[in-house]
This record gives sequence, structure tokens and C-alpha cells, in this order.
Amino acid sequence: MPPLKIVKYPNKTLQERSEGVVEVDAEVSLFIDDLVETMRGSTGVGIAAPQVGRLLRIIVVDVTPKNPGHGELVLINPKITAQSGKRKGREGCLSVPGFIANIKRSRKVTVSALDRDGEAVEIEASGFEAVALQHEIDHLDGILFLDHITDMKRDLLKRKPEED
Repeated sequence: MPPLKIVKYPNKTLQERSEGVVEVDAEVSLFIDDLVETMRGSTGVGIAAPQVGRLLRIIVVDVTPKNPGHGELVLINPKITAQSGKRKGREGCLSVPGFIANIKRSRKVTVSALDRDGEAVEIEASGFEAVALQHEIDHLDGILFLDHITDMKRDLLKRKPEED
């Protein structure tokens, strides 16, 4: 069982902007461990701190179960510094269970952040990993994938049981 409870839509926490992490101390490190375990215990490939009720700028992404990528990424205060290309693909969200949507995102992104040790990193990602990073960083600004839907009737779909 995941250590942290995932906040579900329409909880207002999901629409709030997260605060930057000032120092990667023992408390933040313990929270990151719990966040990683919560993601691993879920069906998702990423999770953001607001999804467990903490308004901190921390995300965890690991797309390797579905696609090759950088492996497990713990990013603190992540910021997209470059993006290119466009793609439209299906997205779901741990905080909006039961639904997927067709969402337009950038094909490639560059993200600057701190790693779990507080060291500066820069990640260049493409494809599914780029989408996951954009999705989780949106959570830090109170943006849900639902906010990107342009046509509710066409783009919002009930998730089929085999897609869980």
C-alpha cells in the first residue's frame, strides 16, 4: 500500500500553485522517499507533491515501465527551459481516476531542476517522458490535464478497465 494518500479531483489543493523548496533537508528527503514509494505503488509513471496534498515543487517521473527514458527522476523546483515540436496523445492522471484525454504537448523539453541531493541537473527528454514531465510540472502550477482539453465531447474519454 502506498505510504501517501493520493488527492482526487475536485480537491482544491490540485488547483493551487506550489512553493519552491528552499533547502533539501532531512524532512524533504523523507517526503521524497514517501512520494517515490507512492508512485511505485500506483499505476502511474509520475507524481507531483500536490497530488498527495503537499504544495511543494517536487515531482517524480519514471516512464521505464512503458518506454525507455532516464529512469527514475526526482526533480525539485523543476522548470521547463526549452520545448519544441508538438504532439497529441492520451493522458491520464492518478488524481482524476477513470478518465483519459487527448492532450497537445511539446515533443521535446529541457528541464532544469535540483536532484534529490540538491545538485543542479538539466534533463533533455522526448516523447512519452517529455509528456510525463510536462504533466507533472503542470501540477506544481495548479494545472490539471483537464485544463488542456479543447473539446470535452471529443477529447475526454472514460478509461476502459484494461487501461488501468
